[in-house]
Amino acid sequence: MIKFLLWCILFVLCWPLALLALILYPLVWLVLLPFRVVGIAVGGVLELVSGIIFLPARLLREV
Repeated sequence: MIKFLLWCILFVLCWPLALLALILYPLVWLVLLPFRVVGIAVGGVLELVSGIIFLPARLLREV
């Protein structure tokens, strides 16, 4: 909702820039999508590594 309100303010102040932003937003989202996928994959790998590292401590805590 906040993005829409900011876009409306931009549309009132400078409508050509607002229309350009409206057209470019999906393109920028598509360009940034692979970086999000890589971020999710790196986060998963880091969680796996931390789980492997902390596994002995969890096992000792339960004993």
